[in-house]
Formats: sequence, C-alpha cells, structure tokens
Amino acid sequence: MKEMSRLFVALALWFCVMVCGESRATASPERWRLTDDGGIRWELKDTDALPHDDHIAMSGQSVDMILEWKIDEQGAFSAKRLIRWPMLRTIPDDTHASLQRRLGDENGPPVMLNNDPIRSGKTVAVKIHGSLTVHSKHAYGVSLTHTIFPCVHAPAIVDLYRLTNTSEKAIRVDVPRWRQRSETPAEKGVFGTYTIEEFLIGEGIYRVAPNDHVTYGVVRSARKGNDAPYFGNPEAELAARRAFIEDVENRLVLETPDPVLNRLFAFSKLRAVESIFSTRGGLMHGPGGYNKYLAAIWANDQAEYVNPFFPFLGHPAGNESALNSFRHFAKKMNPEYKPIPSSIIAEGRDIWNGAGDRGDAAMIAYGAARFCLASGNLEWSEELWPLIEWCLEYCLRHKTSEGVIASRTDELEGRFPAGKANLCTSCLYYDALISSAYLSDDLDKPNELTHRYEKEAEALRRAIKDYFEADVEGFATYQYYEGNSVLRSWICVPLTVGIEDRVGGTVEALFSPRLWTEDGLLTKAGTKTVWDRSTLYALRGVLASEESQRGLGKLRAFSRQRLLGDHVPYVIEAYPEQNQSHLSAESGLYCRIFTEGLFGIRPLERHGFYCTPRLPVGWERMALRRVHAFGAAWDIEVSRTKGKINVRVTDSAGAVLYEGSGPEDKWHYVNLY
Repeated sequence: MKEMSRLFVALALWFCVMVCGESRATASPERWRLTDDGGIRWELKDTDALPHDDHIAMSGQSVDMILEWKIDEQGAFSAKRLIRWPMLRTIPDDTHASLQRRLGDENGPPVMLNNDPIRSGKTVAVKIHGSLTVHSKHAYGVSLTHTIFPCVHAPAIVDLYRLTNTSEKAIRVDVPRWRQRSETPAEKGVFGTYTIEEFLIGEGIYRVAPNDHVTYGVVRSARKGNDAPYFGNPEAELAARRAFIEDVENRLVLETPDPVLNRLFAFSKLRAVESIFSTRGGLMHGPGGYNKYLAAIWANDQAEYVNPFFPFLGHPAGNESALNSFRHFAKKMNPEYKPIPSSIIAEGRDIWNGAGDRGDAAMIAYGAARFCLASGNLEWSEELWPLIEWCLEYCLRHKTSEGVIASRTDELEGRFPAGKANLCTSCLYYDALISSAYLSDDLDKPNELTHRYEKEAEALRRAIKDYFEADVEGFATYQYYEGNSVLRSWICVPLTVGIEDRVGGTVEALFSPRLWTEDGLLTKAGTKTVWDRSTLYALRGVLASEESQRGLGKLRAFSRQRLLGDHVPYVIEAYPEQNQSHLSAESGLYCRIFTEGLFGIRPLERHGFYCTPRLPVGWERMALRRVHAFGAAWDIEVSRTKGKINVRVTDSAGAVLYEGSGPEDKWHYVNLY
C-alpha cells in the first residue's frame, strides 16, 4: 500500500511539473570540447545550427566586459563589447554608476587585402581560455586569428589580430591609421569629463609572403579627461593576461577522473579571482553582470559566497579583497545595533540598503569566521573578531520567541516570499556560531565566550528542527518559512552547515521534477526561475552528506551544461533575470562544491581542519594540489582500499603531514603544524 501511495505521489508531481511550469532549460547541444592546453574549443561543422550567439564576462583590475558575440548564418563572426570602467563613476553615483559603452565591429578600422576591404570571412573555430579567440578564413588565402581580452591592470580591452597568408602568392595588407575619440558631458561624471578612445596599433602597408603573418591590435580604453592617455602593446598585454591565467591555474588544482569537472573548476577559479577591481576603497571584488555590480561589495556575494573560498586559492588579490570587504562592513558597526547595510557601493564611499535586513549580519559572521580560520592569519583574525562578535550579537537580538532568527527578507530581496524568519538566515547564524566558537578558542578568548557560542548553536539547532522541519508537497524536508507549502530550493542550506536530520527527504525533494531541471534548481516549484547559487549550495550540501553518491550525476550533468552547452563557460546568476550573467562570486561557490563538499573540509583552527571526503563509487582517487589554506601550501589525496577511505596530506616538499584511513563517514583531523 505504501508503494502504491509513493507511486501516486510521484506521478502527481510529474503531472504538476508538466502542467504548471518548467524551467527554460532544454537539452543543449555540446558544441564544445576540451582542449589539451586547458581551454574549450568549438570546431564549426557544416551541420552546426546557425546563427549562434552567446556572451561571456571578462575582467581586469580596471575594466570589466561582457563580450556579446555571434556567428551568423554564413559563418561570419561579429562582436559587441559591453565595456564598463568601474572607477569612472557616473551620476547618480549609485550601485550601477560605472561608465559603460557598447562598442561593436561595425566602425572598426578598414583593413585591406590586395586593395579590397577584408570581408567577414567564415569562422572555422572558436576557443575560450580566459579570452575568446576566433579562427576564420578569408579571401586571398588569408587565415585570421582574432583574440579578445581585458588588460590585467590597464583600463582597456584589446582585440589582437594575427593575419596569416596561407596561399602560394604574396599578398598586400594595408593596416590604416585609425583612431576614434569621444567625451562624456562633465555634468554626468563624478570626476567630470571622461574620454573614451578606440585606436589601432600596427598601422602600415605590408607585403606578406606565403606562410608569413602580420599582427595588429585595436585598443578600447577610457580615462578621466585630464589623465594621460593609454598607449598599449597588444601582444605584451596578451602575455600578461596569459601569465595571470597560468598563475591562477597552478593554484588549488583539482584532480578527479572527470575532466569536465576539473576544467570547470579551473575556469571557475579564474572567474572568481579576475573580477577584483583596484578602487579608491582598496581592492574590491565585484560580481559584475548586466546589472553592473562593480566597485561594490555585498554581504552575500562577497562575505558569504566567495570570501571563504579565497584562502584555499591563496591568490594575494583574492585574500586582500576579502579582508578589505570585511573592513568596509566593520565601519558600519554601531552601538545601537542598527542593521549593517547589505552593500557598500561606489568604491566604498556609499551604501545600498534598499531591501532592509536580509540576514546580512548572519552572512557576514558566517563568511568572516570561516575566512579567518582558513586564512591561518592571526593578525587578520584579531582584526576581524570585533566584527564577528557584533554580527553574532545582532543576530541574537533578532531571535524570535520560537528561537530562530528573524530578518525582513533573504538574499533574493523579496523576489520570492521569505516570511518573518527564513531557513537560510538561521542556518548561516548556526554555522557562524560554530566557526566563531572554534575561532574564539583559537584566539584564546575567555572559555565562557566559547561555551556561550557552543550552547547558542545547540539551542538554535533544536529551534531549526522544531520551527522549519515539515512535510512539504509530500517530502519530509523543511518549510522555508512558517506556512510555506511549496518546495523551495534553499531547503538545501541545512546540508551545507552539517545539519543532516532530514537529508533523505531533502535530497528527494531537491532532485524531484518539482525542483530539479536540466538547468539546475528552480527557486520555487512551479515557476521558471533559476538561480545558480541555490543549485551550487545544493550540490555542495548533498556531496558533503551521506547521500553524496546521488549528487554526483547531477553535478556532472550541470557542469557539462555550463561548460560545454549553449551558454558557456561559467556558472550564472539567474534566468530569466539579467540574461544569465556570469556573476563572479557564483564561480567561487562552484569551487566550494569540491573543497567543502566532495573533500568535506571544515575549518577548525588557524592551522588545522576536519575533513570527511566523499570519494564517489567508481573513482579510485581524487586530489587537491597546491592548496594554500591554513597558513601553508599542501596537497590532499584521497583513495579507496578494500572499502576504506585513505587520506594523505603532504606539504609542498612532499613531507607527509597527515595519513589516515577509515570508513567513508570518518572525520579526519589534520593539523598542518
């Protein structure tokens, strides 16, 4: 009878999905393949469906771009560059006030081949590897390689062209002198007039012999009216960009039997760390996206999502931006315990708090405590401790009579209902209390303070159980807020903070047709809205749990979709909102699926951690190489022998720091020194 009842519920849920709503996702053709040098490549075939268009985000410390590119029915490539200069502030100087221009190819320099204008040609291949490179064929036996990328430090976007003669005759190439300049009205800029320039480097008339080539570049830059102009060297800028990419790729290297997971992890590291801007308020990580989230920080994107990841990567700019973001939030502490703003904007000179309290104090305490523990840096921990204490006290003052934490909304800022107290805020506060107890002990704070945080965490866990546990749509999981009767994607959050009381029902609900689609999790069952952040949280939580094996297939399918599908090569913010922007912090969340999920690393103290690796069935081993967390550089290798999981941690010289084995659910305590 129970089996018949379950079958009836499953059929009813399937019918409801088909009738009431489904994700935009459809099976996307895999145009792309992995390349041996670390990129992805699309070799165009006559059978490929054209036209095709896509967009990709790229950033440097002084410039940000969404490259909108297209291949038309005839195979011709074209691009528009939505370029933003985060430090050239416009009026009103709000969250979105970065100077922006959309600059296309239509008014570009008229390069000539044998006295004929060079035509669009036919695209042969497209490659992405921290830049976008297009290979095309043109008249007179010309092969063109066109690479588009941002400068690492300069406020400029570069198009570098390499024109090769593949014919048996010499050709004439005329690269003209070309420069375009415009100025913005002084009254529309915080710093007055801004000058936008487009110019060509490499002008001249060339005789190109068979198998020889000529290079030239187009630079697009902007500056304050009185600043000196930028004169770039395109090839040197490309070399700098590639050196930056190589440095990031050589840190925190994931090794699994699945090359797609390894590659998307590598791409995600780059996207997470490239979007850091050199502002008047210091290095500031900015999400980016079509909404121009630049030169600003948020309690969720930075404090909660990406900052806990940066110590594992060990990139100096990443750690500095994380520390700097917490410093900005710390300036907003107050003795009245009024809410810390959700966002610090305009290079740290203003705030945005339009959504009210979103649980921001819980987000900040959660991220700051994890960052301090993982960084291994005593001075940073001492500096940020007052901020952590303040945020914990703020949350405590918003405890309801039921023992959970009230907030006006959550990180979705009212897009979907969140009640007076939501599951996410309480879970983040719970994790923050645990991390803060660890940190308090590590900093030799009074024992009574450590014990107070531990007791508060225990009480909150009981309150979460009593208040949020519920049967929702036939699943033994959580109501996201009191009275919530429709499945929500954020029921995954307890799994990410070690609460597995309802792991079975929660995983069933997450992976049911009511929530799971080929494009990840629906935010709310019965809608068409997808936010990758909840999918990334869910995959991290499931892979860290006893149900980890059920999450692997979903992770692999989701990763292939994002890396090799229709819109590549990073995880996204949302759909339909903001056209699936490649927000940077979400890429940090993708990496945390592995560090905290699959490898189960939980910061415990400045020089040590717990880990419970979940080695998937069918994998002999997996590893993270050149991890930089907890004040050291180290590798962790996980393997299976006769049903036992072996964990081996070594330093950069190969010395064994920890070695142990046990059942799959064993916690390993690793002290690096």
